[in-house]
Amino acid sequence: MAKSFEEKLKLVTHPKVQELIQIIIQKKSNLCLSADLTSSKELIELVEIVGPHICLLKTHIDILSDFTFDVIQKLRKLAKKHHFLIFEDRKFADLGNTVQKQFSQGIYQISSWSDFINAHVIVGPGIIKGLKSVAQGQGLILIAQMSAAGNLCSESYIQETVRMAESERAFVCGFICTKSVSEDQSFLNFVPGVNISSSGDGLGQQFVSPAEAVQKGADVIIVGRGIYNSSNPAESAKTYKEQAYEAYLNLTKE
Repeated sequence: MAKSFEEKLKLVTHPKVQELIQIIIQKKSNLCLSADLTSSKELIELVEIVGPHICLLKTHIDILSDFTFDVIQKLRKLAKKHHFLIFEDRKFADLGNTVQKQFSQGIYQISSWSDFINAHVIVGPGIIKGLKSVAQGQGLILIAQMSAAGNLCSESYIQETVRMAESERAFVCGFICTKSVSEDQSFLNFVPGVNISSSGDGLGQQFVSPAEAVQKGADVIIVGRGIYNSSNPAESAKTYKEQAYEAYLNLTKE
């Protein structure tokens, strides 16, 4: 039987994960907004209206065509105002020495403002050590599976990803996955590719509904185009939030 968020809260030890679960419980929302916008103005406007409905904001800060550090300051203020955390979807995938710099230096200075980051482990455990060495309290999410058709995340790769997570529990807090990959419920599952009205995008993306994602093990559903391409993003976010949380409540009652 799936554990409730209250039960998971007793299992986790990472402060950021504890904070995230508390937000989920308080807001009755396990919705993450994937804000894949290229305009800072549009990003801030979207987050302002959708913020009340989300527990987590997922950014691709490097796709902003007009990035300045002012947008980071505005996002942090909105996170405090609407009570959500920020996950920078950088998908680190390089040598430990390189990711140290990508994470903590450069124009984005991701380690100074993010709450969560993620990484591929194709290069081995050194990437985890490199990120951990310059982290400032972030939780690391490992990419075990992807929602794109034809991806190369084999079963052996998934198992090795889980093994690495288990050996770095103080830093690794969960997985990007399409279904549960570990029986250890102290790890959170972040499931992307959730869309109510579409099954794919013609570019390999495969979508599932909020209920399907939760049934497959999602603790947090990740929704992008289903919200930001909507004529009413706030109402769409509310719908995704309610469907996902209702699915979670039903699952924990079974």
